[in-house]
Amino acid sequence: MLDPDPDSLEEVVGRFIDGDLDDLIPEENLPFTHLKLVQDEEEEVMSAVRTEQAWVVALPDPKQAADTLKWLKISGLETADMDHLKRIRKQSSQMTLLLTYTRTHPSPPSLPPALALPAPYTLLVPRSAALTQTSLQLKNTLWPTVYAPRRKHEAEPWARARVQWACAAMRRVVQEARAARARGELPIAAYVPVPHDDETRAATQLSKPLIAGDTRVSAAHPLRHAVLNAIRAVAEYRAALPDASPPPASADAVSEDMREACEGGGATRNGTHYLLTSLTLFTTHEPCIMCSMALLHSRVKEVFYLIPMDKTGGCGGAACVPGLKGVNHRYAINRWRAGRDWAVECGLEVGPGTDA
Repeated sequence: MLDPDPDSLEEVVGRFIDGDLDDLIPEENLPFTHLKLVQDEEEEVMSAVRTEQAWVVALPDPKQAADTLKWLKISGLETADMDHLKRIRKQSSQMTLLLTYTRTHPSPPSLPPALALPAPYTLLVPRSAALTQTSLQLKNTLWPTVYAPRRKHEAEPWARARVQWACAAMRRVVQEARAARARGELPIAAYVPVPHDDETRAATQLSKPLIAGDTRVSAAHPLRHAVLNAIRAVAEYRAALPDASPPPASADAVSEDMREACEGGGATRNGTHYLLTSLTLFTTHEPCIMCSMALLHSRVKEVFYLIPMDKTGGCGGAACVPGLKGVNHRYAINRWRAGRDWAVECGLEVGPGTDA
C-alpha cells in the first residue's frame, strides 16, 4: 500500500526511475489495479446455462423458410439482443423458426395468414452466445447458438516509462484537487495528459495537457463537475486547432451530447466529434454516473481514479457504465491502490453521497 503522506507519490514515482524504461512491470507491482468490466460466464454445465422464454413456430414445409424469413425481417419482432441465436432450428425433418422473446412480446405474435403456419409456442433459448466449445454443445441442445469466444481478460503490459507517466499524471491531478480545495471548491480534479507514445500523440493532435477542477461552488451550477469541465477543456482546445470541426464547446453542450447518447438518438457522427478518442483521463474521485456516461460518449480510452465512490460512482461503485449491456463503447477502468488513504491525508474527502 502506498504511503498516505501527500509527498509519498514522489516515492512511488521513484520506484520506477531506476532500470530500463522498456522493462515490463508485473501487474502486482503496479500502483493501480485494473477493473474487469464484464464477467465471462462460460456456462459449461447445463445448470449454468442462462435461458429465457421465446416464441417459436414450426414450419410444416421446409420450402416455407425463405418466405417466412423475409416476413420476419420486416415484422419488427427481431431485436438486437437476439443476434446470438440462429433463426432456424433443424431437427430431423422438422424446422422451427425463432420469432421473438416473450418479455418483449407477451402475447403470441400474429402470423401472416398467407403463410398458413400453426400457432406459435414458447421455448427456452440461451440468453447469450457460447464462449467455449463445451458451452456451444450445451446451448445447441436448446437452440442453435452463435459461437463467439471471448479472449480471457488480460491486463495490458506496462513498461516502466509508461508507469512513470501515469504516476506523474496522478500526482498532477492531486495537486489540482488540493488547489481547488484552497479556492473553496470541492477537492475534485480531472486531467487529460499528453499521450505517452508518439503515435497516439500524432493521432489525437493533443500537444499539451489539459486539467480542470470542480467549479460547482463558484459557478453555482450543478453540472460543473471536474470531468465535464475537463471534457469542455478538450472541446475548446480542439475548436482552436486550425481547420477544426466545431465540437461541443461548453459543459452544457457536453451534457446535451451525453443526454443524446443515453436516449439513443442522433445521427452518426464523424470521428472528429468524439473528443477523447484514444486519450486517457485521470481523476481524483471515481466519476459519477453522469460523468461516466459523458466519458463513454466522448470515446475515452481509459480512466484512472484515486478514490472510489461506492454510493455514486459510475466506474465500479454504484454502477459500471462502460460494462453495461448494450453500450456502444467500452473504456478501461483503473483504480489507484491506496486511494482511500490519500483521500484523508491529502484533504480530498467529500461526502459519500457526492456525485463526483
